[in-house]
Amino acid sequence: MANSKSSLPFLLPSQANYFPRYEYVRCFEQPDGLLPNTWIVIRLDGRGFHSLSNKYSFTKPNDRRALDLMNTAATAVMRELPDVVLGYGVSDEYSFVFHKSCTLFERRESKLVSTVVSSFTAYYVHLWASFFPENPLSPPLPSFDGRAVLFPSEANLRDYMSWRQVDCHINNLYNTTFWALIQQGGLNAKEAEKELIGSYASDKHELLFSRFKLNYNNEPDMFKKGSVVFRDYELAHPPDTATASDSPDSPPEEQSKTQAQREKKHRAKARITVQHVDIIRDAFWTARPWLLTGKVGRVVKEP
Repeated sequence: MANSKSSLPFLLPSQANYFPRYEYVRCFEQPDGLLPNTWIVIRLDGRGFHSLSNKYSFTKPNDRRALDLMNTAATAVMRELPDVVLGYGVSDEYSFVFHKSCTLFERRESKLVSTVVSSFTAYYVHLWASFFPENPLSPPLPSFDGRAVLFPSEANLRDYMSWRQVDCHINNLYNTTFWALIQQGGLNAKEAEKELIGSYASDKHELLFSRFKLNYNNEPDMFKKGSVVFRDYELAHPPDTATASDSPDSPPEEQSKTQAQREKKHRAKARITVQHVDIIRDAFWTARPWLLTGKVGRVVKEP
């Protein structure tokens, strides 16, 4: 019997002559490198999650299990992709931030978007049973779409993050009031929607307290502010000793392959934390300068 290795060649000599003839098809693949020296945000959104939430009887207006599942999947993505600087999630969406100096996949949009979306979806499905053991998944399975958005400056990036958190607050206040009118007020969906037309935030606060004795300010921060996922470090030096090169809007410094690999390993060792805090004011960013400078700090030792 002929040797299996020789009887099953990858490409027969006669076929090899034709390989260049077909190689031209590669020219149809369009370059999709993202602009250099810009912040990259990959934003994911759940597909058909309104139907999915009804199918699996999510608690309204917020299901903590569903939000915890999103956060756990996001944490897994950050663990697999050390280049992700920060994540922010609310409801069925998540935004992942890559520093402007990122060179992962040579900044190819299709590679970055597909990797983040597929990784997040895989972990979401894989972890589902841990959060919904009584409701096994069945087709159609949960899925997410994604897009890449570029921001040229730190100010633009922070405005984007602020916009998502403001949107979280607006939607949660509306949904909390809407579902209180249905669940406690006895209205149907159309009646609740009609009652809230033209109402301001102060009106909703007053309605919740006067009718249902619900102080919106006491609602869980996860619901009001969303979830921020990031690597936690100890400061290598006080913020006021930062040099000009530490400015987030400075051109990225050239790094050797060895330096880049060392920083990547350092990020992989860092503790990833999920917090529900204000990311609009400066305090969050000032206390964590590594998020914008891209320079890692000292890894926090586990207690």
